[in-house]
Amino acid sequence: MSVLRIETGPDGVALVLYDVPGEAVNTLRHGFQEEFEAAFGRLAEDSAVKAILLASAKPDSFVAGADIEMLSRIKTAAEASALARGGQQAMQRLEDAGKRKPVVVAIHGAALGGGLELALACTYRIASDDRRTQLGQPEVQLGLIPGAGGTQRLPHLIGIAQALDLILTGKSVRAQKARKLGLVDEVVPKAILLEVARRRARELAAGELRIERGKVELKLPKLLRTEVLQQIALEDNPVGRKILFQQARKALLEKTRGHYPAPERALEAIRIGTEKGPEEGYRAEANFFGELVVSDVSRRLVEIFFATQALKKDTGVDDPSARPRKVEKVAMLGAGLMGAGIAYVTADAGIPVRLKDKDDAALGRGLKQIAGILDERARRKRLSPREREEKLALLTVTTDYSGIRNADVVIEAVFEDLSTKHAVVREVEREAPNAIFASNTSSIPIGLIAEAASRPQNVVGMHFFSPVHKMPLLEVIRGRSTGAEAVATVVALGKRIGKTVIVVNDGPGFYTSRILAPYVNEAAFIFNDGAAVEDIDRALVDFGFPVGPMQLLDEVGIDVGSKVAHIMHEAFGARLAPPAGFEKLVESGRLGRKSKKGFYLYGESKEKEVDRTVYELTAQGQKRSSPTTGEIAERCVLQMVNEAAHCLGEGILRSARDGDVGAVFGLGWPPFRGGPFRYADSLGAAQVVERLRRYQEKFGVRFTPAPKLVQLAGSGGKFHQADVVKTR
Repeated sequence: MSVLRIETGPDGVALVLYDVPGEAVNTLRHGFQEEFEAAFGRLAEDSAVKAILLASAKPDSFVAGADIEMLSRIKTAAEASALARGGQQAMQRLEDAGKRKPVVVAIHGAALGGGLELALACTYRIASDDRRTQLGQPEVQLGLIPGAGGTQRLPHLIGIAQALDLILTGKSVRAQKARKLGLVDEVVPKAILLEVARRRARELAAGELRIERGKVELKLPKLLRTEVLQQIALEDNPVGRKILFQQARKALLEKTRGHYPAPERALEAIRIGTEKGPEEGYRAEANFFGELVVSDVSRRLVEIFFATQALKKDTGVDDPSARPRKVEKVAMLGAGLMGAGIAYVTADAGIPVRLKDKDDAALGRGLKQIAGILDERARRKRLSPREREEKLALLTVTTDYSGIRNADVVIEAVFEDLSTKHAVVREVEREAPNAIFASNTSSIPIGLIAEAASRPQNVVGMHFFSPVHKMPLLEVIRGRSTGAEAVATVVALGKRIGKTVIVVNDGPGFYTSRILAPYVNEAAFIFNDGAAVEDIDRALVDFGFPVGPMQLLDEVGIDVGSKVAHIMHEAFGARLAPPAGFEKLVESGRLGRKSKKGFYLYGESKEKEVDRTVYELTAQGQKRSSPTTGEIAERCVLQMVNEAAHCLGEGILRSARDGDVGAVFGLGWPPFRGGPFRYADSLGAAQVVERLRRYQEKFGVRFTPAPKLVQLAGSGGKFHQADVVKTR
């Protein structure tokens, strides 16, 4: 199956179009190496060809990188290393062709991973100024490193520090930023991209254009930025480079805690190439790539990637006749932190929003929050002044229900009180009788909210996470009476506003809040029993969570955590009972960051410091004695895993896939561990049950293993062995 189409024009420019048949986007697949080597070898020898122009035949995609499914089928490190060496050889053939006659690459759309490596091997790079044009090496996000020369060519082109920033973070940049970095030579409008690229090819062939790449202004990435290092790096000497790599490694380990080997391997491949030359660098790159492809960390990250890709195609309903409504306008009730955040992401997607709150002051605060997000994006050059104004123009406000009638979906984010939500349901049905009513509740069952509705089939849950514009997950909740059309509509809306959407069935806490409750509860028990706050948080951060449970409580509000804990206790009995005396924290005014009083101090200092007076509210007082780091992490994590198994067994979750995605993107579960179900599978259900029972003997009913876990332990099965997505 050929992926290249070659057309040589009368001007002597050979246009090489990359086009993977039958696919919406181009990827590098098995066989591309042989075709590349043959094609560019032939073009280099052809006397009728004066220059080569490489472009994509896809309308809005250049090359999105290697085919991930191809990589997932690889069984050994040797096989993966051989694949990388083949990619390196193909890129080298392209570079060699460019030494004989210019190779210009025209980039429109994503040039990521292998796609960027392809561009790096060309003589001259020209990109469209379209927002869809992104350049980057995102391999570390899948636990990998660039394998087709990226760790060697990128530092050579833009400098070590800037290359480290792109490769170690996996971030991508738009065309204008790429131009400033020296990653591309020219940026032009999409409409004239091929025309200008062809002209540059002719000019280079005729000697009329000289490529002059000046020294890129060195602005070290945040990861590496120190005054001393800035000065050393500017000197561009072996000693400076040595210190640069040492500091980069130190910063990496502080960030990854050794859980993610890919950034370290990328750093080492760059170091080897810099110190020992490109041949050794390419060898190291291929070997490291092979090692990483078959690593557990990469496998878990790739599984999460496949799960999110599958969810993009998932309608959320099993009725093929159910179609989402067309959503042309959204109404948002409540302009607080969550309401304003939801209004922002909706308007950002180009959907008109009517924002309602009780008075102008509340609306003003909401609009200020939205404007602040837009201003920050504009400051970072992610948004033009015109685009900022266009997005703000999609927002209108009201203190009554005027303008709500025409909304297709009405989302509420009012006070978390059932009677308040009942009143809002009735008002919305009166003003917008045909609208879908979506509640952003985080704990109240949708079935209870729908009791006030005359059309309960239109009532559904849309549980967003804070901050809304940063958190990628949307948890859609189907109540017992919720219709398939309502579910399909809000799932489609969620995808449109850029969220990863999972659909769960109704119940107290749904899925994410429910599995978070026992995790935080256990941390509170450990605290009550005498452990130090910093020891608890350190144990879970070492496990891989972005923040520990005590800091998390401070951030969301200790009062909120206490309220949810009591809701869970009421719903599930002794198994989810909060520790005795925890309410003393709330009674003493310790609500967390918002009251500047919680487990941590909130003053002028930026250093995180425990407020040791909090210990006076426990029986042990200031005398603290913590269990081992391993026990703290295991107790908290097992609680989350066990509750996730309850949710799957009870039908709250449609699949283990959804449960893993929900935990990773909604709760910060460590991606390299794959989610609670992948983690349980890695240990084995029998091992999980054995550990739970050991703690059950010591601490009681809260560690009773879920029936689903016991079943799998008996059969030797796995959660993901025969994972089937199902709906009620």
